[in-house]
This record gives sequence, structure tokens and C-alpha cells, in this order.
Amino acid sequence: MPDRHSDRRHFLRLLAGAAATVPLARRAAAQVAPKTPVEFTFTTGRDERDPTSVISAAAGGRNVVALYGRTHPDAKASSVLLVNGGASAANAAGFIRQPGLAIECLFNTDWHPENTGSNLIVAESGGQILAHEFTKQYLSIDRPVEWQNTTHKPLPAKALPTKTFTKAGSMTFWGQTVQYGPLGQAHTDGDIYVFFPDRDANMLVVGDVMTVGKYPIADYTSGGWLGGLVTATKTLLDLAKPDTRIVPGEGPIQTRADLQAQYDMLSASRDAFVKMMRQGMSADDMLAAGATKAFDAKWGDPKLFVKTSYRGLWLHVREVGGIV
Repeated sequence: MPDRHSDRRHFLRLLAGAAATVPLARRAAAQVAPKTPVEFTFTTGRDERDPTSVISAAAGGRNVVALYGRTHPDAKASSVLLVNGGASAANAAGFIRQPGLAIECLFNTDWHPENTGSNLIVAESGGQILAHEFTKQYLSIDRPVEWQNTTHKPLPAKALPTKTFTKAGSMTFWGQTVQYGPLGQAHTDGDIYVFFPDRDANMLVVGDVMTVGKYPIADYTSGGWLGGLVTATKTLLDLAKPDTRIVPGEGPIQTRADLQAQYDMLSASRDAFVKMMRQGMSADDMLAAGATKAFDAKWGDPKLFVKTSYRGLWLHVREVGGIV
């Protein structure tokens, strides 16, 4: 069971830190604001026996993963387990409208609105919502996020997770193994993975801890930081098999080699940023010095990555050492 007293103290410290921050840049909100999905592209499994599908919302590209429950491989699915719900209830509504198909449970990989938009409709249909304990706490209050220059409102009480955890666990869904666990202080401090390790699925859902075509962001207002992203990516590498399909928060399915490339980039960036901060450099100085130039061709504009990483590293100066 979670140590709720220590969890609450940690949570309150984060709120105090977020309340004291000053906005980074208004353009950050435009870069990350969730978009309303309007249609879906279904990436089906490798063959008809595959129990998983990845549903990508065409407007915004958020991934929703479905694990289907069947009495046998050739039977029609009667229930579904979802990982993330996109920014709009329309994502889950498409399943709810299917005759004879019930959403039994929904995992939230973090608290951000682009992953929790289906919570209410799933709860109203009778489904359970599973998430990290911190995700439930964040969803229950006003959440200022300075690098987005916005404050997110709490979800209705009925839309909050119904089962929370802070340690790894597993369950069986219609005979299929589902493993899940926390990823520490990474993109947020409530990040989780969901892993379907059985041979017919072999899919690892990692949320926004992994990104495609842009740098991952450590939301320091929610306990995330660059060092934690490095650690979380290593955790995922240890979980993944050579042929595991890896599903990021948005974008196409990735491979373990892609995950390794992110780990290498994050590790190198952490080392470079810490070295520059020990020399007294600011985030703007680091950008001007080309701190990420070796990786920009693959991960794009580094401004938000550098600025949020800088803020997060300052919140962990004792762990990093040598900066002050």
C-alpha cells in the first residue's frame, strides 16, 4: 500500500514550488496544447491473433492502446482494457458505442489532459480507472503548469482514478498478462508504464516518457526532471525484449533500438547541461552554446527541452552536486 503521509508531503512540496514559479514563455503553451481528436487511424496487430491495437487520434496524434478480451482468439471481443484516453471523450465513446463491448478498465500514464480526456465517460460506463497515486492527486486540484502558461482545472470526482498504486503490480485480463509500474520522477512523478508481455502482444506502453521527433519534456511543476527521465528510460530498456513494440504518448510505434537512442541522448544531455551549469551558464547560454546540437536533427527544436531541463536540474542541485 502507498505510504500516504510521505506521498502527501511530497505532493504539497511540489505544489508550493509550482506556485512560486514565473512563466517561461507563452509560446510553450501553443507547442503542447492538446488538440481535439476528430478521426482515428487503427494500427492493427501483426496478424489476426494479436489482441492489441494502437488507435491514434488523427488531430494531435495521441495514442490510445486497446487490449481486447476474448474467450478464444477467434471470438468477438466482449471487453477492452485501454491505456490512455486521449484529450477527448470521443476516444472512449467509440468503444462504448460498440454493441456488446465494455470498457473494463483504463490506465492513465500521467495526469496531463491529453491522456485523461476519457476518464469521465469510462467511469460513467462502469469502467475502473487505474493510475499512480500522484496522478489522482493532481487530477483533483487546480494544476498550474508554468511552462505551458496555463492552469488545468480538476476533473469531476467521478472521473478520478478508482485504483492507485506506487509500486509495480500485475493483473490478468481475460487470460492475458498485464504488468504495470511507476517510473519515478521522469516526465512527471506520476508516470507509469503498462506492459503486455505475452508473446501474442509483446507491447510496452510508455506514455510521454518517450517522444518521437521532438524532445521529451520533464514537467518540473509535477515532479519531473532530466535525471529522472534518464532513469525511467533505463527502466524501460530493462523491461523491453529485443522485439517488443514500444508505444509512446504520440507518434508511430517504436523499437527497443529507438528507446536506446533516447537513453543515449538524455544521458549525454544531462552530462552536458550539468557541466555547463557548474560553469555558471544559464539556459539561454546553454542554447547559444549549442548544448544539444548533436541531437537536434532527430529531436527538433531544443528550446523547451533545455529550459525545462534547466529548471528541473536546479530543483535537484543536491543530487547533481557541484552547481552551488
